[in-house]
Amino acid sequence: MASKLDFMRFPAPDGVNGWWESMPPAAPARSVTGEARFDFVVVGGGITGLCAARRLAELAPDASIALVEADRIGRSTAGRNSGFFVDLPHDISSESYSRSVEADKADVRLQRHGIGYVRDTVKANGIDCDWRDDGKYHASVNKKGHAALTHFADGLARIDEPCEWLDESAIASVTGTRFYQSALFTPGCSTVQPAALMRGLAATQPSNVMVFELSAVKGMETRGPTKRLNFANGAIEAKRVVLCTNAYAATFGGHPNGLLPVYTFASMSRVMTDNEIARLGGMNSWALIPADPMGTTVRRLATNRICVRNHFAFRPNLSVSDGDLAKAKHLHQRSFDRRFPMLDEVELQHTWGGALCLSANNGALFGQREDGVFEAVGCNGLGLSRGSAAGKLIAEHALGQSNELIDQLLKQPHPRSLPMRPIADVAVSAAIWMKEFSAGAEL
Repeated sequence: MASKLDFMRFPAPDGVNGWWESMPPAAPARSVTGEARFDFVVVGGGITGLCAARRLAELAPDASIALVEADRIGRSTAGRNSGFFVDLPHDISSESYSRSVEADKADVRLQRHGIGYVRDTVKANGIDCDWRDDGKYHASVNKKGHAALTHFADGLARIDEPCEWLDESAIASVTGTRFYQSALFTPGCSTVQPAALMRGLAATQPSNVMVFELSAVKGMETRGPTKRLNFANGAIEAKRVVLCTNAYAATFGGHPNGLLPVYTFASMSRVMTDNEIARLGGMNSWALIPADPMGTTVRRLATNRICVRNHFAFRPNLSVSDGDLAKAKHLHQRSFDRRFPMLDEVELQHTWGGALCLSANNGALFGQREDGVFEAVGCNGLGLSRGSAAGKLIAEHALGQSNELIDQLLKQPHPRSLPMRPIADVAVSAAIWMKEFSAGAEL
């Protein structure tokens, strides 16, 4: 068993997170200073870590729990996504979509378990994060996209999930644009302001959880029955550690483990004027996913902003350049202009990137990594729903509980090994380029 674990990558400035910037200033952060002892330390303040810490506190109210985050909670990756709690299998263009009815139904149960846990937490604590159970639209722009949606609808029928077709006029009445030719509505998706959710989940943790931000773990050592986590200005010793670091686990210990840190990018518009809102028309809040998974995701927010997300880049060092951000903003503006020609004076105010944690075989890491160390890492593009479920369930597993959903996660495949760098870099980047090129008009 490993006696030492090095933490190799940390959150870096990746553009300006529009979700975070549109909120009031955060309260001052508490950072790790000096020496402290806890029963548990949860590493990672994203959705997985926030749910893990909360569930540990609920099940072990006499235990002391530290939740440590390298950045501000809500400003880093978990607060940078598009805010979709997706309940269904996600890659709707996959040839294997719904090939295994029972496996897909199990995935839906898992994802809804996570969504339900967070929804109940939001309601019980009055977290102001624009939580909406309004479903989502999958929209196509041409015959190829419509064929993908038909394949998706067939898969949903096989797993007994409802959906509703919309023609060009019907989806235009939702979005205000004639850009889309058809769409499929699925009712089970929830949406949220992700940075507000993360900040709210941190602020409402049970009293036996202490939250530390701006506290990057530099390394972890085993000292007899305890683990010692070292920080720049202090250390924490704990009986058990739960790793919820997602893409930042990709290089733990310097050993490749099949995890792929792939960046995606988003931009958010300024607030629209009353005149611009009238020109756009449509509903005042909606969430749309493209027929091709590499296409453009769009959300219109109740705050009268529009958020667009597209473009992927393999960045194993978990940082992006100014050139990456400039390219992303250019692509986002082009996508925005194609969809909303009536909003030609609405500029994109913020552009940012965020790291997904993917694997070549949709595998993930869940369970006991070594004595006293547990991990829930890898959500493969379904970070909010799968992350919340995995966080809750890894806490239960660490406390010795067992149930059907824990067994499901324990049986999932580990991420498939990758070729050595730079071969892996070239292969992954080429695959992303090919998929984006294939998305064509969906961008």
